[in-house]
Parts: sequence; C-alpha cells; structure tokens
Amino acid sequence: MNMIRRMMGGVALAVASTSMGVADELPELKAALQMSGTVAWEVDTITHNGFDTANGFKLDVMDVADSPASRIALAGGEVDMIVADWLWVAAQRAEGKDYVFIPYSKSVGGLLVGADSPVQSLADLSGGKVGIAGGPTDKSWLILRAYAQQELGMDLAAETEQVFGAPPLILKSALSGEVDGAINFWHFGAKMQAAGMRLLISTSEAALALGLDPETPLLGYVVRGEALRDQPDAVAGLLAASRQAKALLSADDAAWDRLRDRMNAADDAQFEALKAGFIEGIPAEGPVSEEAAAKMLTLMADLGGEELVGGATTLPEGLFYEPAS
Repeated sequence: MNMIRRMMGGVALAVASTSMGVADELPELKAALQMSGTVAWEVDTITHNGFDTANGFKLDVMDVADSPASRIALAGGEVDMIVADWLWVAAQRAEGKDYVFIPYSKSVGGLLVGADSPVQSLADLSGGKVGIAGGPTDKSWLILRAYAQQELGMDLAAETEQVFGAPPLILKSALSGEVDGAINFWHFGAKMQAAGMRLLISTSEAALALGLDPETPLLGYVVRGEALRDQPDAVAGLLAASRQAKALLSADDAAWDRLRDRMNAADDAQFEALKAGFIEGIPAEGPVSEEAAAKMLTLMADLGGEELVGGATTLPEGLFYEPAS
C-alpha cells in the first residue's frame, strides 16, 4: 500500500512540476460523459492525480445528461470519445461509422429478490413481476432469458410480467416489494444488496452456463477512428491513465474516501458495496478475445435482433482497440 502511494505521489509530483507551457502543448482528448454515473469515479481519479498529463494528453470532459446525448455529441464530431457498450459500437461499425472500443469495465448485474422472498430459482418467478432497467433489450435480461430457456425450458418473458423503468425507479420498486424480482445496472444492484436484497442469479453465472466468457468487458471508452489516427499517442495515454486510476482505486482506500461525495452512497454499506463492485468489474489487461465476443454477439443478435445489434450479424473488423506494438 505504501509503495503504491509513493508511486502515485511521485506521478502527481512530476505532473505538478511540469511547466504550464509544456502542459498547454499536450494533445487534448474531448469526452462527453455522464458525470453523475460511475465513470466519473475513474475520470475524477485520472484528472485529480494528473494521470492524463503524465501520459501525454489532456482530458477535457463535457458533462452530459445521458447516453443518447453523449452519442449525439460523438456522431456530430463535438468530442473524441464517450462511454458505451461494445455491442452498440459493433452496430455503429456495421453502419460504416469508424468507432473503436477500449475496455473499461466488465461489471454486470443480476436478478435480485427480497431477503425474505420465497423465490429460490428463476422457475419460482413464474406468474410474478420482474422490474428491468434498460428496456426490453437490456443485456442482462436477454442473457437471463437465454439461461432460463436452456436450463429450465422456461420462457421467462412469457411467464412473467415485465416492468421497465429507469434505474432509480426499479430500485424503489424492488425495495418496496412492488416487483418480485429486479434486474438493474450494477451500481444500483450493489445498493439493493446493501439494503438487504438477495442475489438470485448473477448475469456472469448465467453467461458462463451459456458458454459465454463473463470476463469479456462490456463497457468501454469509445473513440472516433479519426482521433485514433490523428493522436495515437494520446489514445494510448488514455488506456495507460485508465489503468493507473484503476490500480490506485484497487489499492488505496483514501482514493475512495475522496470520491465518496460523488458516489451518492446513502450509508457505509452502500459505499462499501459500490467500491467492491467497481473493483470487481476491472477487466484484465490485454486484448479482448474476439472469439468470446463473437459468441456473445451471436446470442445477443438472436435474442435482441436488429434493435440491439443493428446490422452487426458478425463481429466487425477493427472493433477493439489494439495498441501499437
């Protein structure tokens, strides 16, 4: 721990000693990000510790209200990057858009039930109500549907009533018992577990049973190909800065204490659950397995259709970022 603190402190000191003239000359990566979300924890850590400038670029963040707003900014050329899942990037590349995916997180949720719920398996949800954040093409929902069909011969969509809503609404409905089970984004799921709800089955567990690789990162930084071609060193620096931020957050509680006000944690239990969930979601270093990703894409295309993956029936070439050797 002390070694890591000294290392990170050394980086910060080196950055602080950089002249303003040199800093002003660094290439800039402009990002449209939802700073009320979990990405803010990593981005704040990057900029606070100077991991961007230490890696040869400046990160300029435009705060946006939601994912659609960030995607509009990217399409319009207002920014160089956003955060999105690689299935969306695959759909965009299939339409001819030159976007490239850099892994950021493999965090996924699961299906949670009340602590005292009689539900012990997906089969017990038959005739019940399931709350789902993210809509009918939510990836966790689709994977759990495929799992129920394979393992139980159960059409989860036909045998339950689905209630779709924004993550805070699904959180409230789950905690109040208005739904019999709930699927939510991972950080809301962490809050639900901190409040005493029970994880019936995780998306990772279901994915593994389906022959998918749960280590495949779903979320990532999405960079315009033009930015990658014009500023390859800056994009490589982004990956390095992201790794440094993750290393710090994995090892230093003080780094989390500084972020606590950003995390919207109601109590210590939520705070600890959010920390643990973020760290658990850190993807392994190295390239994304295209074989594993192609298998997931096929399943998602079968279940979510064109609404989810567009025309990406096979894995588009150049989807995943490959650092220069």
